[in-house]
Amino acid sequence: MPASALALVILAGLIHACWNIAAKKAGGDVRFSCFSSLVMMVFWAPVGLWLGWQQVPAWGRHEWSLVAASGVLHTIYFVVLLRGYRKADLTVVYPLARGSGPLLSSLVATLFLGEHISALGFGGVFAVVIGVFLIAGGPGLFRDTHSADHRARVRKGMLYGLLTGVFIASYTVVDGYAVKMLFMSPILVDYFGNFVRLAFLLPALFRKPHEARSLWKVQWKYATVVGVISPISYVLVLYAMQVAPLSRVAPAREVSMLFAALIGGQLLGEGDRLARFFGAACIGAGVMALALS
Repeated sequence: MPASALALVILAGLIHACWNIAAKKAGGDVRFSCFSSLVMMVFWAPVGLWLGWQQVPAWGRHEWSLVAASGVLHTIYFVVLLRGYRKADLTVVYPLARGSGPLLSSLVATLFLGEHISALGFGGVFAVVIGVFLIAGGPGLFRDTHSADHRARVRKGMLYGLLTGVFIASYTVVDGYAVKMLFMSPILVDYFGNFVRLAFLLPALFRKPHEARSLWKVQWKYATVVGVISPISYVLVLYAMQVAPLSRVAPAREVSMLFAALIGGQLLGEGDRLARFFGAACIGAGVMALALS
């Protein structure tokens, strides 16, 4: 993997972990997702419209179909992720989502996009899998030493994390195809996909407008953080995909869990920190192996 792509992925990982912390602290539902999308639409309008004025007129049915598919998949992903954050710990949901999604993306890229992975790269993928397992709770997942409530939260976290990972893999492959094969602008893929997300999310605000206004007063700071910085993290990853194989970039995104394990454990007071930090180290080693493969 080129050093430039690795640098983009590491920076994206830090930003991604930060906005997930904000989303977790907000404790929001589909309306929080809508708030974040509205902030993104307004804040990034100058960049999106400027680039769109130059490039969108050349788009055909294929390009618009990919943007629509991307928007739908991102919508489902974020709604499922937020629900998981309400039902379980971030340090269970986040690593399973971030681990299973990119690894599934890698598998698809290897099987269907003609990409290849070396023995060192395979070892890196394996290290990432082990790290994800440890961060999610490790062997403790199968013990009965915790309370029934704790075990139930872990199981819910695993379910929502894996389900989120499926949608991460889906939108990563769709968006990766758009920027690598059709040479679409990563910024425009994300920005115009956001309008598709809003088409699905806005009705949630109008069903109970008074309640939505009350939620906005409580959640606007977190929604602003997510709406402003989350597009940066994903666009950086899409730019990395343009210069490096998707099967390398997708697992390398797990460097975000190094930051999430540290920030989430410290700020949110979630337990099992030692196992999760060791898991984060495995992920870091795996990412470096992928970068060198």
